[in-house]
Amino acid sequence: MITKFIKRILRRDPMVKHTQANNTGAPKRISKKSHRIDPHLLSKNAVKVTDTLQQAGYEAFIVGGAVRDLALGISPKDFDVATNATPDQVQKLFRKARLIGRRFQIVHVTFFGKGHPEIIEVSTFRALLDNAGDHVAESGRILRDNVWGSQGEDAARRDFTINAMYYDPSSETVLDYHGGMADMQKKTLRMIGDPAKRYREDPVRMLRAVRFAAKTGFDLDSATRAPIAKLGKLLNDVPSARLFDEILKLLMSGYSWAAIQGLKEAGLHHGLLPLLDHILDDGEASKGANSFVKLALANTDQRIQSGKSVSAGFLFATLLWPDLLKNWKANIAKGVANIPALHDAMDDTIATQSSGMTIQRRFESDMREIWSMQPRFERRVGRYPYRLIESPRFRAGYDFMLLRCATGELNPAIGQWWTDFIEADTVGQDELMASVKNESGNNASPTKRRRRRKPKAALPPEGASS
Repeated sequence: MITKFIKRILRRDPMVKHTQANNTGAPKRISKKSHRIDPHLLSKNAVKVTDTLQQAGYEAFIVGGAVRDLALGISPKDFDVATNATPDQVQKLFRKARLIGRRFQIVHVTFFGKGHPEIIEVSTFRALLDNAGDHVAESGRILRDNVWGSQGEDAARRDFTINAMYYDPSSETVLDYHGGMADMQKKTLRMIGDPAKRYREDPVRMLRAVRFAAKTGFDLDSATRAPIAKLGKLLNDVPSARLFDEILKLLMSGYSWAAIQGLKEAGLHHGLLPLLDHILDDGEASKGANSFVKLALANTDQRIQSGKSVSAGFLFATLLWPDLLKNWKANIAKGVANIPALHDAMDDTIATQSSGMTIQRRFESDMREIWSMQPRFERRVGRYPYRLIESPRFRAGYDFMLLRCATGELNPAIGQWWTDFIEADTVGQDELMASVKNESGNNASPTKRRRRRKPKAALPPEGASS
């Protein structure tokens, strides 16, 4: 103990501000008998990080959503560690560690093993910023956040009570500063401190409130919910990239439809995704769009809950399709030819969306390719089908087309034909091509038999996002 204390004193960085007082009160210490966290659900790498920091004389705990999930008996997808070591001090202890962020500096410690590398995010206890001067904007939004403090202050800085618990793997003890465990038992999502002030500090917390409520099935505390509708406009000041990341987390939560309904109930859907304004409209004209998006999100949720990957490009292509379809039909009604009308509709739809949350270009490219394929599925003559199945994005476009069939937008017989075509051998494909010619009376010359290439497996194959 004496050695650890000496190391802790020697390692404190005199150039970094540490607040001394902890005026937030002592935490409730919850033993294993009460919290019942299963150690087998812990990441070995997260435990290795806490052990390394503790052996070096620092405090270190698994924190946040991981503790919440562990207490619920859920295996966390990500593990965060909180410590009183500064980012520089953390980085010196691990070979594969790098500092990231400016506004909120943290350390990513990477472990390589079987499968994907695991990143443990390590943050330093943050101080309260009531009198932090240029660290806070006039609106209340935190601009810079690298003032170190005590664990109690760090707990008070976190958003919801269920995310402000600290778990020490070595003692198997949970430190609970704000009644998070009790709120979990009551299935209540409650903001720490004054909710309006906390939303002004970081408007993204409003989106997080909706996402956590959808994921956990908890009810938003009345005081936590009340300011959201009035303060929703503060999201306009959030950097576009950060807003995109948070919306993507919401849609990839595995409970996306419930989360979108939560956005509507909280009054946050206007302007984020313009398509949501009419998708969530209860009017008769929105029923088709509603059913298409609901089916797409249900499929997405099912894949995520099954541990399968999902392409963000595919997901946004489905969300924006009702808007694009409306624009496409309007262009055709103006006399524009089918394909140019589609491309003009793509441009208009993406431009309208960019007035709210801008979708990253790499996903925009995937969306355009999926949309561009749709007319080609109806052109089952000559070499078109053979060329189409060789497209790198064919599988995503095919699954998108099946969604259209499932909602009645496209003739289900077309979807079945393509399913049969994919699974058939060369002779079977030729027979399917002949059946289309017989149905349509098309006398086009027969195509040469080609060596069939199977489409790349798994929906969707490209750019899986977390």
